[in-house]
Amino acid sequence: MSVNKVILLGNVGKDPDVRYVDNSVAVATFPLATTERGYTLANGTQVPERTEWHNIVVWRGLAEICEKYVRKGDKLYLEGKIKTRSYDDQKGVKHYITEIYVDNMEMLSPKQSVQQPANSSAQAETVKPSSASSFANNSSVSEDNGDDLPF
Repeated sequence: MSVNKVILLGNVGKDPDVRYVDNSVAVATFPLATTERGYTLANGTQVPERTEWHNIVVWRGLAEICEKYVRKGDKLYLEGKIKTRSYDDQKGVKHYITEIYVDNMEMLSPKQSVQQPANSSAQAETVKPSSASSFANNSSVSEDNGDDLPF
């Protein structure tokens, strides 16, 4: 038996790039930064802060949520799987890309107030972090709803 499970808590590096493929299926991609704080060892050696960048891929309903609500700088909690793919460039050099395919997402940044044009009668569409989690857990992409957590 093997497990391929990733949990990330980080900040969105740029607004999601959302495309629609095969019968209007949404796919969103964006970078996510996770940072380990720097520290000092007992002998006085300084270990600097370290930031890792992750390539995030989100499909279907979660991708549509990303398109509407996720912006650069937002803090996200993501669960998913690591997948590595390769391609050959024009010179025939093989490149490898490691991506995180998201199964569950929680938005942790406080919601921003949405400004409506004065002549618009439509209500602003907002989502609370708990609402995004509900969307994620009800999405066809979500594999588990976290009810088996021991705490």
